[in-house]
Amino acid sequence: MVAIIKANVDAIPAIKKLAHLTWQVTYKEILSAEQLSYMLHSFYDESALQKQFEQGHQFIVAKENKEAIGFASYSSKENNKSVYKLHKIYVHPDQQGKNIGKLLLNYVINDVQNKNATALELNVNRHNKAFYFYQKNGFEIIKEEDIDIGNNYFMNDYVMLKRF
Repeated sequence: MVAIIKANVDAIPAIKKLAHLTWQVTYKEILSAEQLSYMLHSFYDESALQKQFEQGHQFIVAKENKEAIGFASYSSKENNKSVYKLHKIYVHPDQQGKNIGKLLLNYVINDVQNKNATALELNVNRHNKAFYFYQKNGFEIIKEEDIDIGNNYFMNDYVMLKRF
């Protein structure tokens, strides 16, 4: 049985491990090895994750038999407290296709709706097959964004929104 739990900083090692496992599979065809390494270091080293917790990102972890098999993070948007941002959602490659991503997403949606959110927004790489997952779950493209993340790298994303 999969349990979704709210995480604190004690979950950082498990989140980092899952990120490194999932990103290798998710982005190997999309990003160069150098950009992949740069982004993992920028977003998933211990200090980067600690900072995300400090900035108010709520992390949740999917666990099965006490083993972390997926995670997500989200927070309210600074400029619009009725819209929340889904920052990340990843599931261990061996666990994909088992509705764990859907469990994580539904947990986030229920939580933000209980906080009177009117919408959930996210960014997804324009070549990431997760785009179809979000589309199937009621998200619509509202714009495209090319975000400079430094070191001459860009995130080429769709911004998607699900209204409640």
